Amino acid sequence: MAKRFWDEAAETMARPELEALQLERLREAVGQALKTSFYKPRLEGIGISSPGDVRSLADLARIPFTTKDDLRRAFPYGMLAADRRDVVRMHASSGTTGIPTVIYLTAGDVARWTGFLARSLNATGADSNDVFQNMMTYGLFTGGLGMHYGAEKVGMMVIPVGPGNASRQLKLMKDFGTTTVHATPSYLLHLHSKLAEEGIDPRDLELKRAFCGAEPYSEDTRRKIEALYGIEVFNSYGLSEMNGPGVAFECERRDGMHLWEDGYILEIVDRDSLEGVKDGAMGEIVLTILCREAMPILRYRTRDLSSVYPGECPCGRTHRRIARIMGRTDDMLIINGINVFPSQIEEVIMAMPEVGNNYLILVEKDGALDRLTVKVEIGPLAFADDSRPLNALRDRIRDRLQASISINPRVELHEPGMLPVSEGKAKRVVDERTRI
Repeated sequence: MAKRFWDEAAETMARPELEALQLERLREAVGQALKTSFYKPRLEGIGISSPGDVRSLADLARIPFTTKDDLRRAFPYGMLAADRRDVVRMHASSGTTGIPTVIYLTAGDVARWTGFLARSLNATGADSNDVFQNMMTYGLFTGGLGMHYGAEKVGMMVIPVGPGNASRQLKLMKDFGTTTVHATPSYLLHLHSKLAEEGIDPRDLELKRAFCGAEPYSEDTRRKIEALYGIEVFNSYGLSEMNGPGVAFECERRDGMHLWEDGYILEIVDRDSLEGVKDGAMGEIVLTILCREAMPILRYRTRDLSSVYPGECPCGRTHRRIARIMGRTDDMLIINGINVFPSQIEEVIMAMPEVGNNYLILVEKDGALDRLTVKVEIGPLAFADDSRPLNALRDRIRDRLQASISINPRVELHEPGMLPVSEGKAKRVVDERTRI
């Protein structure tokens, strides 16, 4: 049986004690940062030449933000604070510029990261009785290896299958009694469509829970996955610049993700003014990592949009909770002058029982104006000789979307399996306006 807490002292620390620990670890992080060719001139330029110059957590606001472009400019070793002989691993994520963003980890960093993941998984009720099937990509991507190590630390039997090959995934789930999976929500929706082809009733599986992350998704998508499989779905949050998964995780209450504040300092800032916002207000997540010696990152602009839950969680953990990720500041679409987040569209269509498991958002130019098309898969029974029900469904989807996003989109209905499927992060938006 899972322990109520993995590390009770750390997870239930009183706020004054937690903030004192953050200050101590922030000074250590600044000390490491001063060893790097990137941060040393930046910090000395604002009067921080030693860890002791950070006198309170409020001093963090003096430090300039770090961006993904900064990480690329510092490639490959400009942010490395440890001796290269002490680095045991690197991870990297690709970028549109061709220069990846890279992180480095010492053995101690890997151990600390694994500890945060074990804490996260334990908070969901997972324990050594579970069989964990990891459907995320391994290799340079942090999600696969990170969760693998965390699951092993908790004592789960790990099946390191990686993504893709739905038939193999389902066979492994049946043969070994998988109770817990880690996958993108879009892949779980796709996998469910293969169950009937394999002659498998999801209720005959031993599956109890899924850990979903790597892409924003709505609460309605969560409910849909839970209903399809008869399981609980837990939201998680992480990004490679902050090690990867395990930055924040839902507990068994599934009411906001606890962000582990003994490993990270959280700020939520207005995406325009970059000033801090009050709890409950949506803004961009800014993170400072406190648990990595090889590569400190101070005040990193994640571009992820969320908010802090006011109040404490009934589970007893004192680390603040953040809401599910609504989207990214760079994911926002501006269509004929109106701001639209893909998550707004998903929230509408996934709440409709007639809609299947896949959709695509297409934005094109129509003369001088932008044109939005939402392509939606629906159940096979909807395609009958009588077109009236289809037309009525199309109109209903369009009307609900217009009420939500203030744009009148075109809606296309497709049979199951007709839209492209991604086995990693789903590509939900195709913006043709950038093409010449």
